[in-house]
Amino acid sequence: MSEIVNKVAGSSLITLNLENYFPKDIVAFDLKQFLFMELILKEKDYRAALKDFDFTPFQDKTVALHCSTDAIIPDWAYMLAATHLAPFSNKVFFGSPENIKKDLLLINIRAINADDFVDKRMVIKGCGEEAIDTAAYVEITNKLLPVAKSIMYGEPRSTVPIYKQKRQ
Repeated sequence: MSEIVNKVAGSSLITLNLENYFPKDIVAFDLKQFLFMELILKEKDYRAALKDFDFTPFQDKTVALHCSTDAIIPDWAYMLAATHLAPFSNKVFFGSPENIKKDLLLINIRAINADDFVDKRMVIKGCGEEAIDTAAYVEITNKLLPVAKSIMYGEPRSTVPIYKQKRQ
């Protein structure tokens, strides 16, 4: 009887799962809660509400500062909220949690050390638990293209070839 050999496990393929580069602990800070009738910002009331607000739930978190209503919010109101959040949070970003997550994913991909993948055969994992924006796939391709021997998309057992280094 012949032994079953897992050729994928024995190959030199490196699988890169972009889900591993998603930021952790993003929480929303919605200015809607500080608006009169969820539409109007009253400066005096807003300043008082921020002063009395408990910011401890934002401790060591990345904060997505936004307003989920169609109210017109002046820029200074976001600036003021950011100053109150800063002592508690890791970092405050303007935008919805979904957009911040996408932006930070791109930042994390840009921070990857491409030298770790020189002359490697790369598989960029295609399907997973979380949806990954196409921009992230383009960003990792740009990162790996100058150094990788090959780039594939999918799973090691079923890949789509993307790039193969030409022999010189």
